Amino acid sequence: QVQLVESGGGLVQPGGSLRLSCAASGFTLDYYAIGWFRQAPGKEREGVSCISSSGLSTYYADSLKGRFTISRDNAKNTVYLQMNSLKPEDTAVYYCAAKRRCRATVADRWGQGTQVTVSS
Repeated sequence: QVQLVESGGGLVQPGGSLRLSCAASGFTLDYYAIGWFRQAPGKEREGVSCISSSGLSTYYADSLKGRFTISRDNAKNTVYLQMNSLKPEDTAVYYCAAKRRCRATVADRWGQGTQVTVSS
């Protein structure tokens, strides 16, 4: 089955950390840029980060720089999002998407999302 599967979400206290994973099955991520997006209740989906297919280029939303780190392990067909110093406003469903390049407006494939809740 061709799909992207996110995992690693959960409940964490403010200031805590989580590492999200985006694993591909049925296809290889080698040729895709992978973006992370999030959508909080009542808000529009926003871009969080993106990593190029080579892993040499990474991009972050300005508000998240320094707290989030994106990486990829093509041997494991997986992309990660390390999230540190989490804040309540980071609460959202986080999605990963496979794109031809980070600046592409359309994604070829989306995952189902993983819930991140930051609360004391």
